[in-house]
Amino acid sequence: MTGSDSTVPAAPALNLLDKAPVAVALFIGPRLLLAYTNAEYKELFGDRPLGVPAREALRDLEQVVAFDWAERVLETGEAFRVTSESPVRLRDKYGEVRDRYFTISMSRATPRDGGGPEEQGVLFVALEITAEITAREQIRTLAETRRRALQRYESLVTAGTQMVWVADPAGLVTESSPAWEEATGLSAPELRGNGWLNSAHREDRQELTGAWARAVEEVPQLFRHTCRLRHADGSYRHFELRAVPVRESGRVVEWVGACADVEDRWQVDRRKDLLARVSSAVTESTRVEEALASLGEAIVPELADGCGLYLFAEPTEPLTDEPFLVNRVAVSVRDGLVTGAMDPAPPRPERVTRDSAFDLAVRERRPVHRHPRPGAAEPDDVPPGTLTWANSAGVHDIVMVPITVGDVVVSVLTAYACGDRPPLGSTELTLIRDLIDQSKPSLGHILEYRRTQRIALALQQSLLTEPPRLDDLEIVARYEPSTMADEVGGDWYDSFILPDGAVTLIIGDVAGHDLAAAVTMGKMRNMLRGLVVDRQEPPGDILRRLDLGTQILNPEETTTTCVLARVEHAPGGRRQLHYSVAGHPPPLLVGPEGTARFLDQGQDMLLGGLATDLVRNSSVEPLPPGCTVFLYTDGLIERPGQDIDDGLAWLRRKAAGLATVPLADFCRELIEGVAEQSNDDIAVVAVRVPDDDGTIPGAIPGAASGG
Repeated sequence: MTGSDSTVPAAPALNLLDKAPVAVALFIGPRLLLAYTNAEYKELFGDRPLGVPAREALRDLEQVVAFDWAERVLETGEAFRVTSESPVRLRDKYGEVRDRYFTISMSRATPRDGGGPEEQGVLFVALEITAEITAREQIRTLAETRRRALQRYESLVTAGTQMVWVADPAGLVTESSPAWEEATGLSAPELRGNGWLNSAHREDRQELTGAWARAVEEVPQLFRHTCRLRHADGSYRHFELRAVPVRESGRVVEWVGACADVEDRWQVDRRKDLLARVSSAVTESTRVEEALASLGEAIVPELADGCGLYLFAEPTEPLTDEPFLVNRVAVSVRDGLVTGAMDPAPPRPERVTRDSAFDLAVRERRPVHRHPRPGAAEPDDVPPGTLTWANSAGVHDIVMVPITVGDVVVSVLTAYACGDRPPLGSTELTLIRDLIDQSKPSLGHILEYRRTQRIALALQQSLLTEPPRLDDLEIVARYEPSTMADEVGGDWYDSFILPDGAVTLIIGDVAGHDLAAAVTMGKMRNMLRGLVVDRQEPPGDILRRLDLGTQILNPEETTTTCVLARVEHAPGGRRQLHYSVAGHPPPLLVGPEGTARFLDQGQDMLLGGLATDLVRNSSVEPLPPGCTVFLYTDGLIERPGQDIDDGLAWLRRKAAGLATVPLADFCRELIEGVAEQSNDDIAVVAVRVPDDDGTIPGAIPGAASGG
């Protein structure tokens, strides 16, 4: 209604409004009595009886002002229209009170013929807009939520690095914050596109480029990558890059990213990782060379381009004024640098020049730092044996750090920086010293163990004497330490001539692989020698006496296996083997015609058991002319993961095929290659008797027997 008055249609015409989508009511006369309502009005306010005043017909609006409006419109004829800003508490036809929003219009209604005051009235029209108001409120709430989220993001950026950037769907940077430009020293045009990748360290650039390309292609929810970025001053620091895709209608329209400086956190994490790695590797090492190699592998390429480890064979203090020797036992270099003369395999003994940088580090027990000109290093500035390599690799920074255990310098670590790597700074040197300190306890234990091994080996070697030289018998003995185990075993052999002319052969193995086993082996050997010389008894009786004496004198000693055999003259001029076996692999008898069999009649329990008063077995075996008797320890027939019966079968077949070769070659062929696979030492002793004509098969005239 555009005018101040409305012409009231005739009653039949009002029926046209019955199905209008707005609520319509007509109030007539000064008292504004209800004269008409349509269906929508009845739906909203209920079916009101006609003839009731407006105040009663509209009472559910609960807004008295609405009646004032109606009376004012009737009085002045001025139309009125209002959209509610607050909800109207309205009881619907079901009796439920709800918040509703309306646009309400009122205008004065006059009959077509003018009529008197009694016929004039007010036309009431109400349009419900609850749905529109609710939707608008939801939009406003969402907008407020987004506004607050944006404020939070801006606050985080402001409080953090402020290094933010925006890239297009292809991953090309389109915008960058001034903070990023200031930090990198690159202008906005230089950072745009793929230019920002140039701020990454050359060693990190390829990995970063590939990771970003995969992210653009695969579109993860979050791209995250850590690398070194260049600062305006030329230095590099570690940054964590994060980027998220921005989508519209399911399509990526841009990427938003930020950079955070994580150098301090990265340094802490790196230190923890290196210390843990070195601790684990060194602790698990059984050889000092392995432990030092682990130390070098942790330093390269994290802290340096190259690392060499030198070891003193026998550290002594104080050093004399004469030049001394060190062994370079481990080398690590980063990819792209050849080792060349740095290769330590086999360990290379190097002579240290007096008053050189390396010499000062050792004698003064302090790190020595040198900065040679790339390609023009002087001999005294570089570690021994590395001059050629240092100049070819472009070494420009070297530090030599002595490694001490107690008060003794046992090793020297050398670290190198080459090419465009910055010189080794305080951060790298401090971490190198921390890694060395972390390794010292384990290195000390390994070195002490190695010293004990050397003592045990020296003791063992001192007891492995040469067999006797005889005209009518050939005797050969061999001892081969395992190359797979760094331990010294309790294996031993012995051979000597008795007063009655018989030849004694002994092979034995004390349980254990340490100094205690070597000491026990020495005791057993010497005690058995004394019993054999003193008592002309069967071998089983002598072994019983040895077992009894050992347990009385050394009740806590470990168990031992042994073969005691005598090569005696038998009736008829030939020889026989009188033997007893105490828990040891049986002797092998090899005939000159290529037969071989084990002698298992003299088997008995090992030494160190509880039954010391039991009679032990002894057995006699005739020795045919030209035969070989072979005694050995279990290292020859035992392999990891292999049944011992397989080892015995191999030995029998192998020995049979060597029946007529010289005895020294016989033993060598059986041992050769086996020690490299065995976890145990190997000791053997073999005797070969002559043919009927007095010659010994395979013997070389004038050749000496023995080890």
